[in-house]
Amino acid sequence: MLENKRVLLVISGGIAAFKALDIIRLLLKEGAGVQVIMTKAATEFVAPLTIATLTGKPVLTDLFDLTRESEIGHIELSRAADLVVVAPATANLIAKMANGIADDLPSTMLLATDKPVLVAPAMNVRMWYHPATQRNLATLQEDGQHFVGPAVGMMACNEEGPGRLSEPEDILLAIKAMLDDSPKPLAGRHVLITAGPTHEPIDPVRYIANRSSGKQGYALATAARDAGARVTLVSGPVALEPPRGVEIIRVETAREMKAAVSAALPADIAIMAAAVADWHVTNQGAEKIKKQADGSFPALQFEENPDIARFVGTHPDKRPKLVVGFAAETQDLEANAARKLTKKGVDWIIANDVSPQTGIMGGDHNMIKIIRSDSIEAWQDMSKQDVASRLIARLSEALEESIEI
Repeated sequence: MLENKRVLLVISGGIAAFKALDIIRLLLKEGAGVQVIMTKAATEFVAPLTIATLTGKPVLTDLFDLTRESEIGHIELSRAADLVVVAPATANLIAKMANGIADDLPSTMLLATDKPVLVAPAMNVRMWYHPATQRNLATLQEDGQHFVGPAVGMMACNEEGPGRLSEPEDILLAIKAMLDDSPKPLAGRHVLITAGPTHEPIDPVRYIANRSSGKQGYALATAARDAGARVTLVSGPVALEPPRGVEIIRVETAREMKAAVSAALPADIAIMAAAVADWHVTNQGAEKIKKQADGSFPALQFEENPDIARFVGTHPDKRPKLVVGFAAETQDLEANAARKLTKKGVDWIIANDVSPQTGIMGGDHNMIKIIRSDSIEAWQDMSKQDVASRLIARLSEALEESIEI
Protein backbone atom coordinates (compact mmCIF):
# COMPACT_ATOMS: atom_id res chain seq x y z
CA MET A 1 0.00 0.00 0.00
CA LEU A 2 1.02 3.62 -0.60
CA GLU A 3 -0.90 5.06 2.34
CA ASN A 4 0.05 8.72 2.96
CA LYS A 5 2.60 8.76 0.14
CA ARG A 6 2.51 11.86 -2.06
CA VAL A 7 2.99 11.45 -5.80
CA LEU A 8 3.48 14.39 -8.14
CA LEU A 9 2.37 13.18 -11.58
CA VAL A 10 3.57 15.03 -14.67
CA ILE A 11 1.52 14.34 -17.80
CA SER A 12 3.02 15.42 -21.10
CA GLY A 13 1.34 15.63 -24.49
CA GLY A 14 0.78 12.43 -26.45
CA ILE A 15 -1.97 9.98 -27.25
CA ALA A 16 -0.86 7.84 -24.28
CA ALA A 17 -1.90 10.64 -21.91
CA PHE A 18 -5.30 8.98 -21.49
CA LYS A 19 -3.60 6.16 -19.57
CA ALA A 20 -2.72 8.66 -16.86
CA LEU A 21 -6.33 8.38 -15.69
CA ASP A 22 -5.79 4.71 -14.87
CA ILE A 23 -2.49 5.47 -13.16
CA ILE A 24 -4.28 8.01 -10.96
CA ARG A 25 -7.06 5.56 -10.10
CA LEU A 26 -4.54 2.88 -9.12
CA LEU A 27 -2.57 5.31 -6.95
CA LEU A 28 -5.68 6.54 -5.19
CA LYS A 29 -6.81 2.97 -4.58
CA GLU A 30 -3.46 2.30 -2.90
CA GLY A 31 -3.98 5.29 -0.58
CA ALA A 32 -1.57 7.72 -2.22
CA GLY A 33 -2.21 11.43 -2.62
CA VAL A 34 -1.84 12.60 -6.22
CA GLN A 35 -1.10 16.10 -7.47
CA VAL A 36 -1.04 16.51 -11.26
CA ILE A 37 0.90 18.89 -13.47
CA MET A 38 0.15 18.92 -17.20
CA THR A 39 1.97 20.39 -20.15
CA LYS A 40 -0.12 22.59 -22.42
CA ALA A 41 0.00 19.86 -25.08
CA ALA A 42 -1.31 17.26 -22.61
CA THR A 43 -4.49 19.30 -22.09
CA GLU A 44 -5.29 18.70 -25.76
CA PHE A 45 -5.56 14.96 -25.06
CA VAL A 46 -7.09 14.82 -21.57
CA ALA A 47 -9.33 17.45 -19.97
CA PRO A 48 -7.85 18.90 -16.77
CA LEU A 49 -11.36 18.93 -15.29
CA THR A 50 -11.52 15.13 -15.60
CA ILE A 51 -8.25 14.73 -13.72
CA ALA A 52 -9.19 17.30 -11.10
CA THR A 53 -12.41 15.40 -10.49
CA LEU A 54 -10.45 12.19 -9.92
CA THR A 55 -7.77 13.64 -7.65
CA GLY A 56 -9.89 16.22 -5.83
CA LYS A 57 -7.13 18.76 -6.50
CA PRO A 58 -6.74 21.46 -9.15
CA VAL A 59 -4.57 20.54 -12.11
CA LEU A 60 -1.58 22.84 -12.53
CA THR A 61 -0.47 23.95 -15.98
CA ASP A 62 0.75 27.54 -15.78
CA LEU A 63 4.22 28.56 -14.65
CA PHE A 64 3.02 32.14 -14.28
CA ASP A 65 0.13 31.49 -11.92
CA LEU A 66 0.47 34.64 -9.81
CA THR A 67 -0.98 33.11 -6.66
CA ARG A 68 1.23 30.06 -6.65
CA GLU A 69 4.36 31.71 -7.96
CA SER A 70 4.19 34.40 -5.28
CA GLU A 71 5.00 31.42 -3.02
CA ILE A 72 7.59 30.01 -5.46
CA GLY A 73 5.06 27.35 -6.50
CA HIS A 74 7.31 25.17 -8.65
CA ILE A 75 9.72 24.74 -5.72
CA GLU A 76 6.88 24.08 -3.28
CA LEU A 77 5.46 21.36 -5.53
CA SER A 78 8.71 19.41 -5.62
CA ARG A 79 9.24 19.71 -1.88
CA ALA A 80 5.77 18.39 -1.07
CA ALA A 81 6.14 15.17 -3.06
CA ASP A 82 7.68 11.85 -2.07
CA LEU A 83 8.10 10.90 -5.72
CA VAL A 84 7.80 12.62 -9.08
CA VAL A 85 6.39 10.47 -11.89
CA VAL A 86 6.47 11.57 -15.54
CA ALA A 87 3.89 9.50 -17.44
CA PRO A 88 3.76 9.70 -20.33
CA ALA A 89 7.17 11.26 -20.93
CA THR A 90 7.40 12.47 -24.52
CA ALA A 91 10.64 12.81 -26.45
CA ASN A 92 10.28 16.57 -26.10
CA LEU A 93 10.02 16.55 -22.31
CA ILE A 94 12.82 13.99 -22.01
CA ALA A 95 15.01 16.33 -24.10
CA LYS A 96 14.18 19.24 -21.78
CA MET A 97 15.00 17.18 -18.71
CA ALA A 98 18.32 15.99 -20.13
CA ASN A 99 19.43 19.47 -21.15
CA GLY A 100 18.16 21.48 -18.19
CA ILE A 101 15.58 23.46 -20.14
CA ALA A 102 12.94 25.11 -17.92
CA ASP A 103 10.44 26.96 -20.11
CA ASP A 104 7.12 25.82 -18.58
CA LEU A 105 5.82 24.60 -15.24
CA PRO A 106 6.58 20.85 -15.70
CA SER A 107 10.14 21.35 -16.95
CA THR A 108 10.87 24.04 -14.35
CA MET A 109 9.62 21.85 -11.52
CA LEU A 110 11.65 18.88 -12.82
CA LEU A 111 14.79 21.01 -12.88
CA ALA A 112 14.11 22.26 -9.35
CA THR A 113 13.19 18.98 -7.66
CA ASP A 114 15.51 17.07 -5.37
CA LYS A 115 13.10 14.14 -5.07
CA PRO A 116 13.45 10.84 -6.97
CA VAL A 117 11.96 10.90 -10.46
CA LEU A 118 10.40 7.97 -12.33
CA VAL A 119 10.16 8.42 -16.10
CA ALA A 120 7.73 6.40 -18.26
CA PRO A 121 8.60 7.14 -21.92
CA ALA A 122 6.01 7.05 -24.70
CA MET A 123 6.69 7.98 -28.31
CA ASN A 124 6.84 6.74 -31.89
CA VAL A 125 9.35 3.93 -32.39
CA ARG A 126 11.47 6.04 -34.75
CA MET A 127 11.59 8.85 -32.22
CA TRP A 128 12.65 6.32 -29.58
CA TYR A 129 15.50 5.06 -31.71
CA HIS A 130 16.65 8.51 -32.84
CA PRO A 131 20.24 9.19 -31.70
CA ALA A 132 19.18 12.41 -29.99
CA THR A 133 16.62 10.58 -27.86
CA GLN A 134 19.10 7.84 -27.01
CA ARG A 135 21.67 10.46 -25.96
CA ASN A 136 19.10 12.17 -23.77
CA LEU A 137 18.09 8.90 -22.15
CA ALA A 138 21.73 8.05 -21.43
CA THR A 139 22.21 11.47 -19.84
CA LEU A 140 19.20 11.04 -17.58
CA GLN A 141 20.33 7.57 -16.54
CA GLU A 142 23.75 8.94 -15.66
CA ASP A 143 21.98 11.64 -13.63
CA GLY A 144 20.25 8.93 -11.60
CA GLN A 145 16.75 9.14 -13.04
CA HIS A 146 14.68 5.95 -12.93
CA PHE A 147 12.78 4.49 -15.90
CA VAL A 148 9.89 2.12 -16.46
CA GLY A 149 9.40 0.93 -20.05
CA PRO A 150 8.72 1.67 -22.76
CA ALA A 151 6.75 -1.41 -23.73
CA VAL A 152 6.95 -3.06 -27.13
CA GLY A 153 3.87 -3.35 -29.32
CA MET A 154 1.50 -1.69 -31.75
CA MET A 155 1.10 2.07 -31.36
CA ALA A 156 -1.54 4.56 -32.38
CA CYS A 157 0.51 5.46 -35.46
CA ASN A 158 0.18 1.82 -36.65
CA GLU A 159 3.89 1.21 -36.23
CA GLU A 160 5.18 -1.54 -33.97
CA GLY A 161 8.18 -1.63 -31.69
CA PRO A 162 9.45 -0.05 -28.47
CA GLY A 163 7.71 3.20 -27.59
CA ARG A 164 4.38 2.21 -26.03
CA LEU A 165 3.71 3.59 -22.58
CA SER A 166 4.05 0.82 -20.00
CA GLU A 167 0.75 -0.48 -18.69
CA PRO A 168 -0.57 1.43 -15.66
CA GLU A 169 -0.16 -1.68 -13.49
CA ASP A 170 3.54 -1.87 -14.41
CA ILE A 171 4.00 1.81 -13.64
CA LEU A 172 2.28 1.31 -10.28
CA LEU A 173 4.63 -1.56 -9.53
CA ALA A 174 7.65 0.64 -10.28
CA ILE A 175 6.21 3.40 -8.07
CA LYS A 176 5.72 0.95 -5.22
CA ALA A 177 9.28 -0.31 -5.58
CA MET A 178 10.66 3.23 -5.35
CA LEU A 179 8.50 4.20 -2.36
CA ASP A 180 8.80 0.94 -0.47
CA ASP A 181 10.91 1.49 2.64
CA SER A 182 11.09 -2.18 3.56
CA PRO A 183 14.43 -4.00 3.17
CA LYS A 184 15.13 -5.36 -0.32
CA PRO A 185 17.66 -8.14 0.17
CA LEU A 186 18.18 -8.69 -3.56
CA ALA A 187 18.32 -5.04 -4.60
CA GLY A 188 20.89 -4.64 -7.35
CA ARG A 189 21.06 -8.41 -7.96
CA HIS A 190 20.16 -10.32 -11.11
CA VAL A 191 18.16 -13.52 -10.69
CA LEU A 192 17.74 -15.88 -13.66
CA ILE A 193 14.85 -18.36 -13.48
CA THR A 194 13.61 -21.02 -15.89
CA ALA A 195 10.04 -22.28 -15.67
CA GLY A 196 7.49 -24.53 -17.33
CA PRO A 197 7.95 -27.44 -19.73
CA THR A 198 9.66 -27.55 -23.08
CA HIS A 199 7.84 -28.80 -26.17
CA GLU A 200 9.88 -30.95 -28.52
CA PRO A 201 8.18 -31.20 -31.94
CA ILE A 202 7.39 -34.54 -33.56
CA ASP A 203 5.72 -32.88 -36.54
CA PRO A 204 3.83 -29.59 -37.02
CA VAL A 205 0.91 -30.73 -34.80
CA ARG A 206 2.48 -33.07 -32.21
CA TYR A 207 5.16 -32.67 -29.59
CA ILE A 208 6.77 -34.35 -26.58
CA ALA A 209 6.28 -32.58 -23.25
CA ASN A 210 5.46 -33.14 -19.59
CA ARG A 211 2.77 -31.93 -17.21
CA SER A 212 4.66 -28.97 -15.74
CA SER A 213 2.42 -25.91 -15.26
CA GLY A 214 5.23 -23.42 -14.58
CA LYS A 215 3.48 -22.24 -11.40
CA GLN A 216 6.47 -22.78 -9.09
CA GLY A 217 8.89 -21.00 -11.43
CA TYR A 218 6.52 -18.07 -11.91
CA ALA A 219 6.01 -17.82 -8.14
CA LEU A 220 9.78 -17.74 -7.69
CA ALA A 221 10.07 -14.93 -10.24
CA THR A 222 7.44 -12.92 -8.36
CA ALA A 223 9.17 -13.47 -5.01
CA ALA A 224 12.57 -12.50 -6.42
CA ARG A 225 11.05 -9.35 -7.92
CA ASP A 226 9.47 -8.45 -4.59
CA ALA A 227 12.88 -8.92 -2.95
CA GLY A 228 14.23 -6.17 -5.21
CA ALA A 229 16.00 -8.28 -7.84
CA ARG A 230 16.14 -7.71 -11.56
CA VAL A 231 14.53 -10.91 -12.76
CA THR A 232 14.88 -12.69 -16.09
CA LEU A 233 12.29 -15.45 -16.51
CA VAL A 234 12.92 -17.90 -19.34
CA SER A 235 9.60 -19.66 -19.79
CA GLY A 236 8.49 -22.66 -21.76
CA PRO A 237 4.88 -22.80 -23.05
CA VAL A 238 2.50 -22.21 -20.11
CA ALA A 239 -1.00 -20.80 -19.58
CA LEU A 240 0.07 -18.23 -16.99
CA GLU A 241 0.17 -14.44 -16.93
CA PRO A 242 3.80 -13.35 -16.49
CA PRO A 243 4.61 -11.46 -13.30
CA ARG A 244 4.68 -7.70 -13.82
CA GLY A 245 8.05 -6.05 -13.60
CA VAL A 246 9.87 -9.19 -14.76
CA GLU A 247 11.70 -9.62 -18.07
CA ILE A 248 10.17 -12.68 -19.71
CA ILE A 249 11.74 -14.62 -22.57
CA ARG A 250 9.40 -17.18 -24.13
CA VAL A 251 10.86 -20.32 -25.67
CA GLU A 252 9.51 -23.66 -26.86
CA THR A 253 12.31 -26.21 -27.05
CA ALA A 254 15.17 -27.15 -24.74
CA ARG A 255 17.72 -25.87 -27.22
CA GLU A 256 15.94 -22.51 -27.38
CA MET A 257 15.86 -22.40 -23.58
CA LYS A 258 19.59 -23.04 -23.35
CA ALA A 259 20.31 -20.25 -25.84
CA ALA A 260 18.10 -17.83 -23.89
CA VAL A 261 19.72 -18.77 -20.58
CA SER A 262 23.19 -18.33 -22.06
CA ALA A 263 22.27 -14.89 -23.40
CA ALA A 264 20.83 -13.85 -20.01
CA LEU A 265 24.04 -14.58 -18.08
CA PRO A 266 25.74 -13.32 -15.98
CA ALA A 267 23.46 -13.54 -12.95
CA ASP A 268 23.93 -13.62 -9.20
CA ILE A 269 21.46 -16.47 -8.67
CA ALA A 270 20.17 -19.01 -11.21
CA ILE A 271 17.12 -21.13 -10.37
CA MET A 272 16.57 -23.88 -12.91
CA ALA A 273 12.91 -24.71 -12.16
CA ALA A 274 11.90 -25.68 -15.72
CA ALA A 275 10.96 -29.29 -16.46
CA VAL A 276 13.09 -29.67 -19.56
CA ALA A 277 12.41 -32.62 -21.86
CA ASP A 278 15.28 -35.08 -21.81
CA TRP A 279 15.22 -35.76 -25.56
CA HIS A 280 14.20 -34.22 -28.84
CA VAL A 281 13.14 -35.94 -32.05
CA THR A 282 15.76 -35.89 -34.79
CA ASN A 283 13.50 -37.21 -37.56
CA GLN A 284 10.55 -34.90 -36.99
CA GLY A 285 8.17 -34.60 -39.90
CA ALA A 286 7.87 -31.48 -41.99
CA GLU A 287 4.19 -32.42 -42.44
CA LYS A 288 1.81 -34.28 -40.15
CA ILE A 289 3.03 -37.87 -39.90
CA LYS A 290 0.41 -40.39 -40.97
CA LYS A 291 -0.15 -43.84 -39.57
CA GLN A 292 1.33 -46.64 -41.63
CA ALA A 293 -0.83 -49.18 -43.47
CA ASP A 294 -0.76 -51.58 -40.51
CA GLY A 295 -1.90 -48.80 -38.16
CA SER A 296 1.49 -48.33 -36.52
CA PHE A 297 3.30 -45.01 -36.11
CA PRO A 298 6.69 -44.60 -37.79
CA ALA A 299 9.61 -45.07 -35.41
CA LEU A 300 10.94 -41.89 -33.83
CA GLN A 301 14.64 -41.26 -33.41
CA PHE A 302 15.78 -39.35 -30.33
CA GLU A 303 18.77 -37.30 -29.30
CA GLU A 304 19.54 -36.11 -25.79
CA ASN A 305 18.73 -32.48 -25.04
CA PRO A 306 21.30 -30.16 -23.47
CA ASP A 307 21.42 -30.25 -19.67
CA ILE A 308 20.73 -26.57 -18.97
CA ALA A 309 21.28 -26.77 -15.22
CA ARG A 310 24.65 -28.43 -15.76
CA PHE A 311 25.52 -25.83 -18.42
CA VAL A 312 24.95 -23.07 -15.86
CA GLY A 313 26.39 -24.93 -12.87
CA THR A 314 29.68 -25.68 -14.63
CA HIS A 315 29.99 -22.51 -16.73
CA PRO A 316 33.69 -21.58 -16.86
CA ASP A 317 33.21 -17.81 -16.98
CA LYS A 318 29.70 -16.79 -15.94
CA ARG A 319 28.64 -19.28 -13.29
CA PRO A 320 26.31 -17.51 -10.84
CA LYS A 321 27.29 -17.40 -7.18
CA LEU A 322 24.34 -19.66 -6.38
CA VAL A 323 22.86 -22.23 -8.77
CA VAL A 324 19.70 -24.10 -7.81
CA GLY A 325 18.44 -27.13 -9.70
CA PHE A 326 15.11 -28.96 -9.43
CA ALA A 327 14.46 -32.70 -9.30
CA ALA A 328 10.92 -33.94 -9.92
CA GLU A 329 10.88 -37.63 -9.05
CA THR A 330 8.35 -40.43 -8.53
CA GLN A 331 10.67 -42.81 -6.65
CA ASP A 332 13.87 -42.77 -4.58
CA LEU A 333 13.52 -39.00 -4.20
CA GLU A 334 16.54 -38.23 -2.04
CA ALA A 335 18.94 -40.61 -3.80
CA ASN A 336 18.03 -39.43 -7.29
CA ALA A 337 18.20 -35.77 -6.26
CA ALA A 338 21.57 -36.21 -4.58
CA ARG A 339 23.03 -37.71 -7.76
CA LYS A 340 21.84 -34.67 -9.71
CA LEU A 341 23.54 -32.36 -7.21
CA THR A 342 26.94 -33.72 -8.20
CA LYS A 343 26.20 -34.38 -11.87
CA LYS A 344 24.90 -30.89 -12.58
CA GLY A 345 27.42 -28.95 -10.48
CA VAL A 346 24.70 -27.01 -8.66
CA ASP A 347 24.67 -25.76 -5.06
CA TRP A 348 21.15 -26.84 -4.09
CA ILE A 349 18.66 -29.30 -5.52
CA ILE A 350 14.99 -28.68 -4.80
CA ALA A 351 13.46 -32.15 -4.82
CA ASN A 352 9.78 -33.00 -4.87
CA ASP A 353 7.69 -36.12 -5.30
CA VAL A 354 5.47 -35.66 -8.36
CA SER A 355 3.71 -38.99 -8.21
CA PRO A 356 0.11 -38.59 -9.41
CA GLN A 357 -1.34 -39.01 -5.91
CA THR A 358 0.59 -35.97 -4.60
CA GLY A 359 -1.16 -33.51 -6.94
CA ILE A 360 2.01 -31.41 -7.07
CA MET A 361 2.60 -31.52 -10.84
CA GLY A 362 0.27 -28.82 -12.18
CA GLY A 363 -1.21 -28.12 -8.73
CA ASP A 364 -1.05 -25.10 -6.44
CA HIS A 365 0.92 -26.61 -3.57
CA ASN A 366 4.33 -28.16 -3.15
CA MET A 367 6.28 -30.19 -0.60
CA ILE A 368 10.01 -29.97 -1.15
CA LYS A 369 13.30 -31.20 0.18
CA ILE A 370 16.39 -29.02 -0.13
CA ILE A 371 19.31 -31.29 -0.96
CA ARG A 372 22.81 -29.93 -0.31
CA SER A 373 26.18 -31.62 -0.22
CA ASP A 374 26.09 -31.83 3.58
CA SER A 375 22.40 -31.78 4.50
CA ILE A 376 18.81 -32.54 3.60
CA GLU A 377 16.03 -30.24 4.77
CA ALA A 378 12.36 -31.19 4.40
CA TRP A 379 9.64 -28.54 4.18
CA GLN A 380 6.02 -29.13 5.01
CA ASP A 381 3.27 -29.02 2.39
CA MET A 382 2.50 -25.39 1.52
CA SER A 383 1.41 -23.21 -1.37
CA LYS A 384 3.84 -22.69 -4.21
CA GLN A 385 3.81 -18.95 -3.40
CA ASP A 386 4.92 -19.68 0.17
CA VAL A 387 7.61 -22.07 -1.07
CA ALA A 388 8.85 -19.33 -3.40
CA SER A 389 8.93 -16.63 -0.71
CA ARG A 390 10.78 -18.83 1.77
CA LEU A 391 13.23 -20.10 -0.83
CA ILE A 392 14.08 -16.62 -2.12
CA ALA A 393 14.59 -15.45 1.48
CA ARG A 394 16.99 -18.32 2.12
CA LEU A 395 18.90 -17.68 -1.10
CA SER A 396 19.13 -13.98 -0.25
CA GLU A 397 20.70 -14.83 3.10
CA ALA A 398 23.13 -17.27 1.51
CA LEU A 399 24.18 -14.74 -1.11
CA GLU A 400 24.58 -11.93 1.41
CA GLU A 401 26.64 -14.00 3.82
CA SER A 402 28.63 -15.67 1.02
CA ILE A 403 27.89 -19.05 2.58
CA GLU A 404 29.86 -21.89 1.06
CA ILE A 405 27.08 -24.33 0.16
